[in-house]
Amino acid sequence: MSVGSISRAAENRVESLGRSALSIVRSVGDLSLFAFQMLRWLMTGLPRRTVLTTTMYQIGVLSLPVVVITGAFIGMVLAVQSYDQFRLMGLQTRLGAIINISLVKELGPVLAATMLAGRVGCAIAAELGTMRVTEQIDALQSLGADPIQHLVVPRFLACFLLIPALTAVADGVGIVGGWLFSTQVLGINSFHYWFHAVEYVTAFDVMGGLFKSIFFGAAIAVISCHRGFHCGAGSQGVGRAATETFVLSFVTILVLDFFIGMFLTTLYYSLWPSTGTLVLNVVSGGGLISG
Repeated sequence: MSVGSISRAAENRVESLGRSALSIVRSVGDLSLFAFQMLRWLMTGLPRRTVLTTTMYQIGVLSLPVVVITGAFIGMVLAVQSYDQFRLMGLQTRLGAIINISLVKELGPVLAATMLAGRVGCAIAAELGTMRVTEQIDALQSLGADPIQHLVVPRFLACFLLIPALTAVADGVGIVGGWLFSTQVLGINSFHYWFHAVEYVTAFDVMGGLFKSIFFGAAIAVISCHRGFHCGAGSQGVGRAATETFVLSFVTILVLDFFIGMFLTTLYYSLWPSTGTLVLNVVSGGGLISG
């Protein structure tokens, strides 16, 4: 292989890398501009009650079965997976603490948002993508109406307001499911189960999980509407938009969960100081070894 061919291959790799970086920057910028346009219309006023009510019914009420089933099995799976380890240490009566705190802080908000990204996000992307392909969005623009105001704002408000409520439902059902399985199947005393659950789970943990879900809902709404508005031609474009919506929403949920979790941990130890905590030392620049 000649030196010239090696040089051209290296240039092609660099060009491909630059093209990918530009594509990512362009996509992020386009998504940001789309979100700013949506927020601008949101500030001008709320959509009509009938439109908002219908959208909330489709996003909230119709998602309840999925959320209830997901929450119930999350609680029972946590009980099954944690019981043997706790029993070996003689701490099986504290199973309620680990189940409940895992649900309200992490698994409840994240898995509920993931399920809703699959059901709600993909449905929104497919619906708006179909409207783009069939030129219904173009027809709205030709009539002098702004599609973002009429199509995006109601869906954003429904996700922003209802996904935290659905997360609370998932948390509650998961807590009940974990309690029933632990007491009725595993034979743990119900009094000790709830005693340790109340002792270790605080209101800050519950509100922190619901606080995360607000951002999850907003991210799902913006990403799904943006993908639907920029759908490719034909049924293949609609399918690709739905797939991209779920993938991007899932990745965004995990990224947001990490950064919001770090923020809430830092806030917690700022309000209630404690020493020897790994996360606090890392955030404050103290290194991995605590004093």
